[in-house]
Amino acid sequence: MPESTTLPLEESTVSTKPQAVAKADKHIWGIFIALCIISVIELYSASSREVASSSLGVMGPILRHLVMLTGGFGIVWFLSRRHYSVFIPATLVFALISVVMMLYVMFFGEIVNGARRSLTILGIGIFPAEMVKISAVLMVALVMTWNQNPKDIGITRKGVIYSGIIVLGLSGLLIEQGLTNTLLLLAISYSMMIIGGVKILHLISLSAFYGVCGVCFIGYLYFTEMKPNEIPADGEQRIEQTVAPGEKHESRIKTWTKRLDRHGSDSIPKWEIPATGINRQEILSYMAQAHGGIHGVGPGNSREASRLPLAFSDYIFAIIVEELGLIGGLVVLMLYLWLLGRAAGIASRCNRTYPALIVIGMAVMIAFQALFHMGIVSGVFPVSGQPLPLISKGGTSILVTAIAFGIMLSVSRTATRHGNKKQEIRDELESLPEQFRDENRMQL
Repeated sequence: MPESTTLPLEESTVSTKPQAVAKADKHIWGIFIALCIISVIELYSASSREVASSSLGVMGPILRHLVMLTGGFGIVWFLSRRHYSVFIPATLVFALISVVMMLYVMFFGEIVNGARRSLTILGIGIFPAEMVKISAVLMVALVMTWNQNPKDIGITRKGVIYSGIIVLGLSGLLIEQGLTNTLLLLAISYSMMIIGGVKILHLISLSAFYGVCGVCFIGYLYFTEMKPNEIPADGEQRIEQTVAPGEKHESRIKTWTKRLDRHGSDSIPKWEIPATGINRQEILSYMAQAHGGIHGVGPGNSREASRLPLAFSDYIFAIIVEELGLIGGLVVLMLYLWLLGRAAGIASRCNRTYPALIVIGMAVMIAFQALFHMGIVSGVFPVSGQPLPLISKGGTSILVTAIAFGIMLSVSRTATRHGNKKQEIRDELESLPEQFRDENRMQL
């Protein structure tokens, strides 16, 4: 008789097959690769204005971009192989580094487009504003996990207050650089709170608190950036700027006001608005999109890429529509929405609250930034600089987006239910601190 048949019952029933290793979500990997391919193709066309200044000639801009995408791919692969629990201690370190960099930039940073936005380390330009966004997602996820309501879905009032203070503090660091980043951060945090089950009354109270703080900050900017001049004979008070030469081109209030006025005061169709020195970027981006039509003119055949400033970053979606047409633009849009839907599906299958919050937070951050970019380029929102995630040129933006993709892939591999196996759940609990072991009760 074969030896295996003499084993005790409890041993003979144990499968000798090796346990299948959980794999990262193929859909998210596919979206990442698709965006990288689109980025390489379209950035090659959109970088024509940079060719003349590049020491590497025609291939210079695209080679630099390929290096950044390769680095981003390495980050995604590395993080996807880690268990999501490693992000818990890393959150505070990453957030601290982001805040310190932002504080440095506020006082000593390099001026880009009229505001201090970047710093240079080892010859590499870094934009800490991109790092602050992902820090906000990680910090809010931590706070919401720590303050789960023990009796119902959602978080406690204390958790809402702590989350609001974190978002307000990080928004204060961003608002000097641009109102769009601040609004994007608020949209991300609100989305996470709504999905996490925060009560409507708490959200209304938080919104009122944000509103009061916003009014106070605008008043502070008004009285610090502007000063009353001598009162003329007619009794009217004139206002003039006090910004020192070489510091900023103009006050942030004036910049925001001009953009809002220009966006809301156009009483004629956009295709009839004459191009001027002020609206040149907007008009050229509209012309590029109109030139693309339904099917586009084909990759590499853009007419406006050589004339449109920042075609490789803040206006790359206009070049995508010109070359790939309305169909190509919709495909890009669907990729970001697909990412958001896929992340929601992963969050619904997570065993614990924390991974569900970070995966949906990362997807919301990427999708909302893409929607902001497309809305600005197409004229839905006022003009503001916002890169298209993973497609626009920009080292910090690419690396931060890669971190977000890596975190989502890590969660999909290590936090989702694979047949509700008891051993997997037990291993997951053992890898987490006590306050992160609450069962996922979010309604997705």
